[in-house]
Amino acid sequence: MENRTGIWFIGAWGGVAATATLGLLATREKKAPLVGLTTELPEFSGIPQMPDWKDFVIGGCEIRRGSFAETADDLASQNALDSRLVEVLRAELCALDAEIVPGYTCNSGPVVERMADWSRKDATTGRAMVSAMQVEMGAFVKRHGLSHLIVFNLMSTEPVCEYFQDSLHRQEWEHWDAMESLLDSGMCPLPASSLYAIAALEAGYDFVNFTPSLGATPPAMGELAAKTGARFFGNDGKTGETLMKSTLAPMFAHRNLEIMSWVGHNIFGNRDGVVLDDPRNKATKVTSKNHLLEQILGYSPQTLVTIEYIKSLGDWKTAWDHIHFRGFLGTPMTLQFTWQGCDSLLAAPLVLDLIRLTELARRRQFTGKMDFLACFFKSPIGVSEQGFVRQFEQLERWMRVE
Repeated sequence: MENRTGIWFIGAWGGVAATATLGLLATREKKAPLVGLTTELPEFSGIPQMPDWKDFVIGGCEIRRGSFAETADDLASQNALDSRLVEVLRAELCALDAEIVPGYTCNSGPVVERMADWSRKDATTGRAMVSAMQVEMGAFVKRHGLSHLIVFNLMSTEPVCEYFQDSLHRQEWEHWDAMESLLDSGMCPLPASSLYAIAALEAGYDFVNFTPSLGATPPAMGELAAKTGARFFGNDGKTGETLMKSTLAPMFAHRNLEIMSWVGHNIFGNRDGVVLDDPRNKATKVTSKNHLLEQILGYSPQTLVTIEYIKSLGDWKTAWDHIHFRGFLGTPMTLQFTWQGCDSLLAAPLVLDLIRLTELARRRQFTGKMDFLACFFKSPIGVSEQGFVRQFEQLERWMRVE
């Protein structure tokens, strides 16, 4: 069928991917309202070449044994999903399990390695992993007669890639030819997220990184995408507390109110919470959540971001923020807010929007870094503007171009 595009979820049986999959099935069969989907806003109706929800086919990889239905049932037991909707779509969810293959955990950290009970161990080099995943992706594309493939990273957050913290490795960071040489090393320093990005971009497929992991961040990846005509973007989907920061911080700036300190405390109990309980993985996430205030305000207030795993909360996340600011005549004042939501349900509609917009970019023959998608991310690659409203205006301008 013409214009059918594959979605290759990395971390396919996780909460976000399973919720996005259920949401896609429900949306295209008109079994759920369109609330939460940016691309369904009235101002975006009638956009030429906008993909239909029926244009997408789901596949992917996973490092843990499971299934789409098992994850959906778990979320339903937490009152995060409607169990009746899960039951209606159960047969379709189960059928999609056949499209999921074992994935890799290279340099994802010990906590992820311990969770992996279905991962592949056959690749001794980065190049071997890249080649193996390209074979799997290509077989999926051929099996379904797809026009294209979007590789979407939803795997657990990786530790900071220390290799690129050293200025000695600037060439590998900036230039594809130098980075490519790392793939043949038996001790390849690249994390799985970046190897998946290379597998996708080298094959001419698109790559979207919804996690704070390295992914396609190095400029060398941009060189690779330019060579193959692919599209890419990330990092770290902006779903809750940081969305509030990017909305509220410009308000303080425009009213000339000085933020003296901003403290954010996050608690949740899902599998991401388990991973982020490890300080090495947590450091990556905290950095992603904590950087935007200085860029918005033009100065650096005191900040503190904490992320704690509380098992009993499951997929329900609570964020409490305390903002201490200086008002007129120097009087200190306080704003506090509490954000509570289901982690997977906050993220899933963004995933679907990003898939749809990435495919729209392909149909418009756009290639390279999709910076018009910045409003969806905490750490948009190469984008200095962090205010949500201005980021969204950039998306609106791009959408209106014919």
